[in-house]
Amino acid sequence: MGQFKFTETKIKGVYIIEPKVFGDHRGYFMETYNYEDFKNAGLDMVFVQDNQSKSKKGVLRGLHFQKQHAQGKLVRVISGEVFDVAVDLRKNSPTYGQWEGIRLSAENKKQFYIPEGFAHGFLVLSDEAEFVYKCTDFYHPEFEGGILWNDPDIGIEWPMDGIEEVLLSDKDKKAPLLKDCNIEF
Repeated sequence: MGQFKFTETKIKGVYIIEPKVFGDHRGYFMETYNYEDFKNAGLDMVFVQDNQSKSKKGVLRGLHFQKQHAQGKLVRVISGEVFDVAVDLRKNSPTYGQWEGIRLSAENKKQFYIPEGFAHGFLVLSDEAEFVYKCTDFYHPEFEGGILWNDPDIGIEWPMDGIEEVLLSDKDKKAPLLKDCNIEF
């Protein structure tokens, strides 16, 4: 019996993953990844890199992707809360340009799997958040790409309650609209 509940979203290949949490008066234990459980759920990927970031409330990182060496990402939050988003960039997909989003927090312990061919981003909702993720390919800065976080054609419904200002990197402020990108996934 597996240690995870896998729920595919409306966008094929994007999953919400809920680990079984074993808790008692001492605290809790959970597996965050198990190759066999993921393989049995049809997620037979190999991860080659783990990343971690810490950000303050209102920070929005994204929407990022790699034009070559596309990365699948298994993301989760270990402190705080974020709103995490995947945007389908697969040209022949019936859900091209559509997005899926989920609140990830240290409390709900949910994970989000975003396959290759997607842009990814998140908005920090708590005072601070620590975000960790596994990648299926290595980071290649020469192939990084981005899409503007508030592209009206995508129409992401970012939860802005309590956020006075969205904090972006200079690179993310200058990201193009999806219609202006030449992306081939």
